[in-house]
Amino acid sequence: MTDAADIIARIMADPRFRTACEVLAHEHDRTVEDIVRLTEIPAPPFGEGPRAAAYLTMLQAHGLSDCEQDAVGNVMGRRPGTGNGSTIVVAAHLDTVFPAGTDVRVRREGTRLFAPGIGDDTRSLAVNLAFLRAMDAAGIRTRHDILLLGDVGEEGLGDLRGVRHFFTAGRHRDRVAAFFTIDSPEVERIVTTGIGSKRYRVIFRGPGGHSFAAFGLVNPAYAMAQAMLALAALPAAAASRTTHCASVLGGGTSVNAIPHEVWLEVDLRSQSPADLAALESGFLAGVEQAVAAENAARDTREGPIVAEILTIGDRPAGATPAGAAIVELVTAAIAAQGYTPVCEASSTDANIPMSLGIPAVRLGSGGSGGRGHSLEEWIDVEPRESLRGMTASLAAILAVAGFIE
Repeated sequence: MTDAADIIARIMADPRFRTACEVLAHEHDRTVEDIVRLTEIPAPPFGEGPRAAAYLTMLQAHGLSDCEQDAVGNVMGRRPGTGNGSTIVVAAHLDTVFPAGTDVRVRREGTRLFAPGIGDDTRSLAVNLAFLRAMDAAGIRTRHDILLLGDVGEEGLGDLRGVRHFFTAGRHRDRVAAFFTIDSPEVERIVTTGIGSKRYRVIFRGPGGHSFAAFGLVNPAYAMAQAMLALAALPAAAASRTTHCASVLGGGTSVNAIPHEVWLEVDLRSQSPADLAALESGFLAGVEQAVAAENAARDTREGPIVAEILTIGDRPAGATPAGAAIVELVTAAIAAQGYTPVCEASSTDANIPMSLGIPAVRLGSGGSGGRGHSLEEWIDVEPRESLRGMTASLAAILAVAGFIE
């Protein structure tokens, strides 16, 4: 850690970095304007197109090279370094959890801004642009290229599709030396472990019938209930943050009809790939056993219960080791600004590169916020705390990107 602390100290003492910090402060109002502008462009799940188009225009206006939109909707641009194209990705996600039609107008109360999605993750999109302006104005150069990425599909059923595509089919994937996702305000909370998840939709089908006249026929609702109870009984290792949840369910047609179809969605999570696999296996076995039990318990003369299992989410687990250079540099940068850094586990865009063995962390955008994923989501753009966090994050990015002294 001493070496990392020394690197950060030298960066922060460099006149160009101090100039960059002055630019961040001078342009703070512009950064807030960018936050508001982008927040008020709706970006519902699978509907990020308008915001992506606006952000691509902003990347182009900031003078990046190779600005483009890829096949799934990610937008990106490159700030060349002095090396051979080795790349540090600095990403923020374009999408929010809120459906189309949500009122995303920003409300101001003092230094607080309220709007759905403003902290997760719109603020980060604007802060990344501010970093570009500060680096350019200060004449900062790095050995690695910095690729700014606005990605789609981070939230919910988006299933990390933007970053997944970037690393499986994107043309820059083989150049990536390290990956930052700038996500939510809190700088002191560093995500170094990716919580993996499996999400399923299970549709239970049967013959259906009148609740009175056909009483005794198999009932898919009973099979679903047994599958839910089997899931509830599965062990969940606390040490690996393993969890399970029966989350959403529906079906049926009338209170006086045996349903012909019901459905259930479940969320399975763990930071351990082995524990997640065991949980998944147990759940799938429970579904099979529930179907068999219902078919054995009631009449199948009109047809048996069957279950269709659909995968609706698959986020790989992964981790960046505590001794990795990116973790040590980020931790040192955050500590140098007076924070107490904490490494933690979560599910973010960093899951994908972590699972591939690429050094990756989730880093905050600065300031504070709350009520994420609610209609009353807020951030505080009070300059002092906002700039303190941004200073720490910029120093960390530059250290990993190879700040040229």
